[in-house]
Amino acid sequence: MEDTARFDVDVAIIGGGVAGLWTLNRLCRAGYNAVLLESRALGSGQTMASQGMIHGGMKYTLSGALTGASEAIADMPDHWRRCLRGEGDVDLRRAEILSDHFYMWSTASITSRLGGFLASKTLRGRVDKVSRRDLPDLLKHPGFKGTVYRLADVVMDTPSVVRALAENMSGRIFKIDWPSVSLNTDSEGHTRLQYQDSQYPFTLAARAWVFSAGRGNQDLLDAVGATRPTMQLRPLKQVMVRHNLPYSFFGHCLGAETTPRLTISSHPMGNGSQVWYLGGSLAEKGVDQDDETLIGRARGELTALMPWLDLKTADWAVLPVERAEPRQQNLSRPDNAFADWVCREEGATDCIVAWPTKLTLSPNLAQIVMARLDERNIRPGGGPAPAIQLPAPEVAPTPWETAFA
Repeated sequence: MEDTARFDVDVAIIGGGVAGLWTLNRLCRAGYNAVLLESRALGSGQTMASQGMIHGGMKYTLSGALTGASEAIADMPDHWRRCLRGEGDVDLRRAEILSDHFYMWSTASITSRLGGFLASKTLRGRVDKVSRRDLPDLLKHPGFKGTVYRLADVVMDTPSVVRALAENMSGRIFKIDWPSVSLNTDSEGHTRLQYQDSQYPFTLAARAWVFSAGRGNQDLLDAVGATRPTMQLRPLKQVMVRHNLPYSFFGHCLGAETTPRLTISSHPMGNGSQVWYLGGSLAEKGVDQDDETLIGRARGELTALMPWLDLKTADWAVLPVERAEPRQQNLSRPDNAFADWVCREEGATDCIVAWPTKLTLSPNLAQIVMARLDERNIRPGGGPAPAIQLPAPEVAPTPWETAFA
């Protein structure tokens, strides 16, 4: 066996979703010597399960008022757009946009409840009512009797975001074989990663560690002896529909509840077909249903809302998703991104655990991580990327690529 190499960096990130990759980009831009470790493929899990909607919180106003969740992310679409132009805190010029807007549509009864609020000055120009003449093609049918609002928010092609963020950081992202890893903490709370590979063992030391591994954060917290923060999981069951209809559509159908009745995003497949990825209340309530029942309910919802659609030849699949988040009272939805130093009885003191809570808030998460480093006076040390002899991970496939392969 070779002698064990040692590498020292300012910050080491574990977890290669958009949150971890965005944080890596921010840190390196600020002059930190940072690396990211991923045990599977980049974007595995929650990132690729996202619908790519970079929204400003409008779907959280369905109670008829602005909420903490809606106010927390109001400026996120503009933040992402600046990055897409190469003018923001990370460079997303190589990422692709699926749509520069999406819709909220409703039945007459729901429109009467929310219409005044959606038209009010409170929303600061975030939403516009769509005339019958300008309806999206999917809803441009005599059978459609509802009202449509257009949101000037952006929908991203998530794999291209992951790819762009990773390409920016070439040489700083490494695929690790997790069974070969041990995280060790000394008596002063300093964490070291030991990589016990038979061909290339090494030790990685960092002034700070950032755990951004989604549900995998719990295993990392346990490994370093952390007692807080704690994690919650909120499950969903998304539905995927592959079809050859000509309608590319992104939108929320408003129901009687404070979450959208149905959310649709559209994703092109290589063979000319496309997939509608269905979320909203359908996905939240679907957790307690078997796949066949949930697919039947999804088919029924689409038929009830758009009876003119012909989905007889469509293919259907279900994707279980577990949203990993910082624990809240009553397991409720967090309003904001979260990153904080871990607490311990006998364990690490140099680790930050981070959950963005939603794709939209990844920039906010990175900013919080940088503020946490500043609290501990951990300043950029600079220096070249460490010459760790490990390959870069691939970008994960999308759920629909896997389901309809």
